[in-house]
Amino acid sequence: MAMLFISRGTCLVLLIYMVFLGHVCNGFYLPGSYMHTYSTGQEIFAKVNSLTSIETELPFSYYSLPYCLPPGGIKKSAENLGELLMGDQIDNSPYRFRMNINESVFLCTTHPLSEHEVKLLKQRTRDLYQVNMILDNLPAMRVFIHEYEGTGVQILGTGEEGMGVISAADDKKSSSGYEIVGFEVFPCSVKYEPEKMAKLHLYDESNVRWPSRWDAYLKMEGARVHWFSILNSLMVIFFLAGIVFVIFLRTVRRDLTRYEELDKESQAQMNEELSGWKLVVGDVFREPNNSKLLYVMIGDGVQITGMAVVTIIFAAFGFMSPASRGMLLTGMIILYLFLGTAAGYAGVYLWRTIKGTSEGWRSVSWSIAFFFPGIVFVILTALNFILWGSNSTGAIPISLYFILLALLFCISVPLTLLGGYLGTRAEPVQYPVRTNQIAREIPAQKYPSWLLVIGAGTLPFGTLFIELFFILSSIWLGRFYYVFGFLLVILLLLVVVCAEVSVVLTYMHLCVEDWQWWWKAFYASGSVSLYVFLYSMKYLVFDLKSLSSPVSAILYLGYALITAIAIMLSTGTIGFITSFYFVHYLFSSVKID
Repeated sequence: MAMLFISRGTCLVLLIYMVFLGHVCNGFYLPGSYMHTYSTGQEIFAKVNSLTSIETELPFSYYSLPYCLPPGGIKKSAENLGELLMGDQIDNSPYRFRMNINESVFLCTTHPLSEHEVKLLKQRTRDLYQVNMILDNLPAMRVFIHEYEGTGVQILGTGEEGMGVISAADDKKSSSGYEIVGFEVFPCSVKYEPEKMAKLHLYDESNVRWPSRWDAYLKMEGARVHWFSILNSLMVIFFLAGIVFVIFLRTVRRDLTRYEELDKESQAQMNEELSGWKLVVGDVFREPNNSKLLYVMIGDGVQITGMAVVTIIFAAFGFMSPASRGMLLTGMIILYLFLGTAAGYAGVYLWRTIKGTSEGWRSVSWSIAFFFPGIVFVILTALNFILWGSNSTGAIPISLYFILLALLFCISVPLTLLGGYLGTRAEPVQYPVRTNQIAREIPAQKYPSWLLVIGAGTLPFGTLFIELFFILSSIWLGRFYYVFGFLLVILLLLVVVCAEVSVVLTYMHLCVEDWQWWWKAFYASGSVSLYVFLYSMKYLVFDLKSLSSPVSAILYLGYALITAIAIMLSTGTIGFITSFYFVHYLFSSVKID
């Protein structure tokens, strides 16, 4: 029933879009670069990405350090929206070598370093910055992490004289040439390690097939622990949710059966004598406090939930290849923009249902269009001033700000207004009972209701905290995350648990004659975001001990806050919609004059 909040036309458009993508993306490597076959002697050029460090989490341009410059000058590669937001800056490099030819050549010579450049190099070294090189769209393997398997093209880094030498490559020979399936970088000094230079070995044949060349990068540590932890969480959550749900169904069914078996006079007498949810029949659908804010948050929650579901489904089916850098983030932004229709529809539909009129729907639609993007804009702007002050490539350029604002005003806002208009044309939900003119007094509670609401978030958090660790590790420790199948299962489980927790808590509040259930239903499942943020704090303190500056910690907390707000809106919306239809069903099942 919750799907009534979403336009059928929107669902049809999304279905057609997915079928279309499935038709056009018929390759065996989805998506990413096509296979490039090199002939013997063909020149290959390496590219360089931003310098990164798990010590500071502040990316810097490769040429911010006094490395050798390309003979033709620095040329930036075309970057998508996701790459720019992640701080990637891909440039050309002077490192050139020829396929399947073992050679040692001088590539470039650095100028004498100044005192400032020496200090900068030492500082970057102390902060454990690493060079990120790319060859044939394949990132260099880091030799100091031994869980990666296989060998590949090994570029011996520049020494004090500025010498770059090619050592070994790992490719698969075919009838027309070679394909690169591995790439490693080993730094050494030409001056102090001449024995290494005498044992150069450039190219090796490999049994690795080209479509499988990313396997060494995507291999995750502790696979067995990962499996057992996820399965254990699934079993525990299903078991607890099943028990609560069965008890709850039996209780409600017993109450309804006893109530409907009585005649009208007995029902009237029972209403006077009994306490519980039946006594709030005249107030249960009374308009909540700060109702407009609730409509806006529900609209944004529908938009974020739709974006997350579609993105994870596409990623689980292999459409978000790591070879396409920034595609995951770009896809999320595009989906968010186009799901403005669903957001406007859901918010205005709820507005019309509760208010009973369509008047003011434009104000609701505009608020939905700018509420969550406005929060993100304020936080990112504050963080951006910090990144600008550090001269980091992670800072969002001014031009990108204008692009994002143009996308918001040209795509998201019009679609949100369109969705709001469609919401005014839809038939609203009719309440099964009338609302009294005078509100019923809520009895004093033994315990504050907010304690129960906050505690309810622990159950949904139990479904995702293990996967959350892997996601945080991939973001902040530079690891690849590619177990979207697990993530899809966790997402589905999270939706079910959020719905059940919110419904159970709503019923408990109605049983103690607390008819102000609207916001409680939202935060019962939305409170999981509080635990996500606290877990992020724990990860910062105990797992990211190496962060070396307050600036890095502020950046981490800013991004964690954005994530927590998005999770609150999404999970809160799931819980609220489920509780709304549960309350509607509960009171429509009772015969009331």
